[in-house]
Formats: sequence, structure tokens, C-alpha cells
Amino acid sequence: MDQQLSPTPDSRSTEQLHQESAEPLRGRKIRQGVVVSNKMDKTIVVAVERQVMHPLYKRYYKRTKKYMAHDERNECAIGDVVRIIESRPLSRRKRWMLLEIVQRAR
Repeated sequence: MDQQLSPTPDSRSTEQLHQESAEPLRGRKIRQGVVVSNKMDKTIVVAVERQVMHPLYKRYYKRTKKYMAHDERNECAIGDVVRIIESRPLSRRKRWMLLEIVQRAR
């Protein structure tokens, strides 16, 4: 069996592909919110706001949920608008990672 394996048509590494495309890897959820706490080491708390329609009155109201996210370089400040991406469980409450800082706080 002296067959040579031909390279795949797309022989770039996964890191190169991830850098080139803005799409997340295979349907991982992305949320955008505001940093409300950065007092922990390598962890931020992000408040994500969404609008929900009231079932009876058919009026939209705001719901806020807080996510703990991993910030490897401790670069976020309170008030920053950030994007977080779903990841494997990193601790008891931390299942998200910082993807990017959209807007810095003033």
C-alpha cells in the first residue's frame, strides 16, 4: 500500500481559519453585554439585557441576566461593552469566555 495522501483542499490550520472568519466555531452562543464587575482574578461579570414580550399585555419589557466570563489578561474595566462566547465549564459558575471588547468605558 504505497498510496500518497493528497492534502485536503483547505490545508490551513484551524487557528488561521478562525482568524479569517468572524463566524463562531459550530454554533457556540455569543452574547453582548456590559461589564458590571471585574474584582475577581481573570473573571468578569457581564450583564446581558434582552426584551421579552408579556404574554397577556403584549408589551415588551427588559430582562437582565448576569454571566461570569473568563478574562485571561484582566483587560476589561467596569462599563466596557463586550462580547462573550460559550465554552466548556471553567468553574462552578463560569461557562463563558471573553471574545472581544466592543467599546471601552470612558
